[in-house]
Amino acid sequence: MAQDIVSDALNMLKNAKKAGRESVKINRISDLLIEVLKIMKQKDAIKRYKIDSQERSVEVVLGNLLECRAIKPRFTATKDQIEKYRRRYLPARNIGTIIISTNKGLMTHEEAVEKSTGGILISYFY
Repeated sequence: MAQDIVSDALNMLKNAKKAGRESVKINRISDLLIEVLKIMKQKDAIKRYKIDSQERSVEVVLGNLLECRAIKPRFTATKDQIEKYRRRYLPARNIGTIIISTNKGLMTHEEAVEKSTGGILISYFY
């Protein structure tokens, strides 16, 4: 079992999508993972998620998702470097989202460019 909860969860989502399943249960959760799922829900990559606080798990119903991965190592990107990483990880200009952890919380790469802030790259999906 790996130590990175976000990476494990995103791999579970990707594998479930490839296997043709509609939902997946993730047994290890963290606050960072929940914030990543919120952003993925806003972008329609997942339809919904339900947190079970008794079992410390989350049930995720997959949506319009082709690829999702954690970025390792977690690069630090200034506001000027975000475009470079967008070209590296995303397939085309208006396809996909990079999630960045900033001092103002987690946000997409578009929001980070709009607010002119940098941060640490967490994951990407499209």
